[in-house]
Formats: sequence, C-alpha cells, structure tokens
Amino acid sequence: MEERRIVILTGAGISKESGLETFRDPDGIWAQVRIEDVATPEAFARNPERVHAFYNHRRAGLQADAVLPNAAHDALARLERDWPGEMLLVTQNIDDLHERAGSKALIHMHGELLKARCLACGAVSPWHEPMTLASLCPACGTAGTLRVNVVWFGEMPMEMERIYDALGVCDLFVSIGTSGNVYPASGFVAEARNNGRAHTVELNLEPSEGHSLFDEAHYGPATEVVPAFVERILKDGW
Repeated sequence: MEERRIVILTGAGISKESGLETFRDPDGIWAQVRIEDVATPEAFARNPERVHAFYNHRRAGLQADAVLPNAAHDALARLERDWPGEMLLVTQNIDDLHERAGSKALIHMHGELLKARCLACGAVSPWHEPMTLASLCPACGTAGTLRVNVVWFGEMPMEMERIYDALGVCDLFVSIGTSGNVYPASGFVAEARNNGRAHTVELNLEPSEGHSLFDEAHYGPATEVVPAFVERILKDGW
C-alpha cells in the first residue's frame, strides 16, 4: 500500500458517546450558558471567578471515572499506529480522550482543558485541579495570572499554519462528529479539495452544514461508523 497522507478532523460528536456534553446541540452547553459570560477574553477580564468556575466544573467532569475513550477514539489511535503513511489528527475538542486512547500525532486547535496558561510568563503547564485567583503559576510562581489553555471566541485557533500545510498535501480528509458550522474548521474540507487530489469523507451522526462538499459520507454513532471506516481503510484503502 502506498504511503499516502491522511488528515482527520474530530469534533464534539466523537466525545459525546464518552459522556461529555456538546456545545451546540439544542440542550448543549451554549444553550445553558452565555458565551459572552464565560468564553471570551472580555468575560475573563470582567469576572475571572465566574470563568474559572465554569472551566473547573468541566475539568472535574472530564476526570470523572465514567468518562473514558470510546471505540471511535480507539479506532483512530489504531489507524495512526498501523497506517504506513503520515497521519495528522486535528481535534476541536479540548478533552484528552484522544491522548488516552493512544493518539500522538495530534493538534488541539482549540486548546486543552487540562492545561493552564500564565498571562505573566506565557508558560503552559498541566493542570488537573480547580483554578482560582490564588493559584500560582508552576513556572514563575505568580498568583492570579493563570487561565485555562483553551481558545476563546475572538482568539486565533492554535497551529493553523501546520494544519493548512497538512491539508494542502493530504490524500484523504475525514471529518468526524462535527456540525460544520464553526470557522475555520468548517473550511477544512474545501481546503483539502483544493489540493487537487484529496478524497473527502464525512463520518457523522447526521449530515453537517457542509455535507455536499464531501465525496463520501457515512452516518450513525461514531462508535459504529468510525471503527468500520478505519477497518476498511487499513484493509483496502480508499
């Protein structure tokens, strides 16, 4: 099998089956909390205690005993391990379920819930405990300067140059569990198509907003469609 390049994008739909809340479902997080209150730099400047409390709750939920990688996470880790060519996994999710499943070639374009960033020294550190204004930066020891290392509305997603470079040369682009209405990730399928050779695939519970841009689509729970697709790719390619 020739060594072709794969780029995979994952969204909240892949982690929902592990028990995590999604953001944009009718009963999701943004239906319960105003984005302007907890997920912007302005919100943090105005009321850091509230923002900390919001992410402390989510951080605790992510670390609950019942929240584990599911069959879809495991299948993508297997694909990375067994695929003879290059593979890059780009996730919009801020959880660590891909890592726990064994994925290594991974970009968290929206940041990571279990990391803290210091506004004083810029250091990014692992962080699993509640965060408060009294928390000290592990790198510089300053208090009151930590924020969760996630991308808020109005901020630039992470490692975009590396992502676009990979999309520009990939042979297969797969979008998994994402609504297709959040830019810039919603534009990745068009970027892949524009390279002139990428085959594009959507694996989702239902058609996304950009479903017409995909060459191939399979709909159903991620824990069913992702393992089946990975099995096919490893056996027969595309």
